[in-house]
Amino acid sequence: MGGRVAGKVALITGGASGIGRSSAERLAEEGAIVVLTDLQDAKGAEAVAAIQAQGGQAEYHHHDVTVEADWIAVAQAIKARHGRLDILVNNAGVAFSGSVVDMPLAQFQLQNAINIDGVFLGVKHSLPVMRLSGDGGSIINMSSVAGLKGSAILAGYCASKGAVRLFTKSVALECASVKDGVRVNSVHPGIIETPIWDTIVGTGEPGDNARPSRPATLDAMTADAVPLGKKGWPEDIANGVLWLASEESRYVTGAELVIDGGFSIR
Repeated sequence: MGGRVAGKVALITGGASGIGRSSAERLAEEGAIVVLTDLQDAKGAEAVAAIQAQGGQAEYHHHDVTVEADWIAVAQAIKARHGRLDILVNNAGVAFSGSVVDMPLAQFQLQNAINIDGVFLGVKHSLPVMRLSGDGGSIINMSSVAGLKGSAILAGYCASKGAVRLFTKSVALECASVKDGVRVNSVHPGIIETPIWDTIVGTGEPGDNARPSRPATLDAMTADAVPLGKKGWPEDIANGVLWLASEESRYVTGAELVIDGGFSIR
């Protein structure tokens, strides 16, 4: 057990699997008390058990990030139990692919509700708790390379992740203006082996921010489209999250941490 975030309380949404779970595990390894939230209760319980088995401190809450009442309840629970919140990782997200002319409005709105409304609500209700200690804190919003570049078959997803990027910068300036010590940054994963790719299988062309129909596997796609020639793992993103959560990044706010094997610069 390390100590880079020892004694800090961290809230991670979408923490039951993928990047969220890996981030929770990494923060717990370095001494944080992690609060995982998700809709996948069984997987959330598994994640908590795995962290505790390694000597970490973790708890789980059922939480729909699109519902403001859920955010209020989670923030109140953290305040009552821990008296502080030092790290917020707004990780919960979803991706839908396809032509903009075929996407149902309800699907576009659902994607925005999870990907951007959830981030807004997270900041709105977590920031007051974070400010209680007077020690500052770190808000980490999960965007994507799709928030930096366009994709022919991910217009809605790109719109939502681009919104996260600029929302992050605006909140960073707001926190800096009141000198609350809270840093706010966005993380931009590239092609990472996570369940989100299951929703965008079989669409796009090489170079798009989605798995293409040819080649048919994620490994083949990354060999084709990513300069480093390989896909990333959730642990690659978790290491970036840890750095932004720790005092090692004390002078970093409003920044974009791109972890994509060079995908976005090709």
